[in-house]
Amino acid sequence: MRYIRFFVFTLLAFCLTACSAQAQTPVQKHGDLRISGKHVIDKNGAVTSLAGPSFFWSNTGWGQDRFYTRGAVETFAKDWRAGIVRVAVGAQNDGSILKDRRGNLKRAQTVIEAAIDNGLYVIVDWHSHQAENDVKEAQAFFTHIAKRYGHNPNIIYEIYNEPLDTTDWKWVIKPYAEVMIKTIRQVDPDNLIIVGTQSWATEVDKAADDPIRGQKNILYALHFYAATHKEFVREKAEYAIKKGLPLIISEWGSVTYSGDGYIDIESSIEWMKFAKKHGLTHLNWAVSDKDETASMLKPGASSHGGWQEKDLTVSGRLAREIMRNW
Repeated sequence: MRYIRFFVFTLLAFCLTACSAQAQTPVQKHGDLRISGKHVIDKNGAVTSLAGPSFFWSNTGWGQDRFYTRGAVETFAKDWRAGIVRVAVGAQNDGSILKDRRGNLKRAQTVIEAAIDNGLYVIVDWHSHQAENDVKEAQAFFTHIAKRYGHNPNIIYEIYNEPLDTTDWKWVIKPYAEVMIKTIRQVDPDNLIIVGTQSWATEVDKAADDPIRGQKNILYALHFYAATHKEFVREKAEYAIKKGLPLIISEWGSVTYSGDGYIDIESSIEWMKFAKKHGLTHLNWAVSDKDETASMLKPGASSHGGWQEKDLTVSGRLAREIMRNW
């Protein structure tokens, strides 16, 4: 009987330990992220690659701001098994944070705080194609975010979504980034900062030839839309990686660059192999029920998560499957 009790208690202790390990959130598991060479590594020095969704533009009145809810984040954390989410704070056009600061900031903070509570990493993205036109506004925004949340290891700053193909890396994007990095580092000395790259974040080779110097924990955005961007963009990324540039796929879609068009599953799989090979984090566009093929959700899906298979589009089902198995 004594041996039976010993066996039962040993088995129970093992189960509790295993269950505790399984219950770890991504942030509990990985802790503070940092850059080492061309990789993002965690508190244990392990190369860290996460998968998650990107929310749609937060702009007031665009219709997709309704998904900026705690329930949506909890669904991504618990059902989709995401490790990270991206808050796309609209910083241009009608309804943006430049026009409705209170509304956009409130939505962003809802998702940020839900991500922190669920142990997810969260990219706070200044979602603009012309961020150099609004430097003071961007500085004020990131100063606010850094002061309020920068002490959390969850926070990652993305200072420029997708510069245009005509927006020069050397003369515009890089100087803007250096100003923004300095602004954030005055408050938050450690958390990762993502720098946008030329041509809608596809020409990472230009950044690799002229990277930002003298700063730590900086990485560079690589975006792709699988039906448009194929081997020619991966070749640029391979070049950048070989030169030691740390990359993150902070936005990708399974469709064409427009966010619509046909869904290229084969190309998406090739890109996921690339991300796995190089240990890259990636976030799928977009948490939306807009009538375009990049949207994860079908029209009328709940704003508060809890989605079932019938609520997901083809893109949504593909993204969920990738996240759950990453």
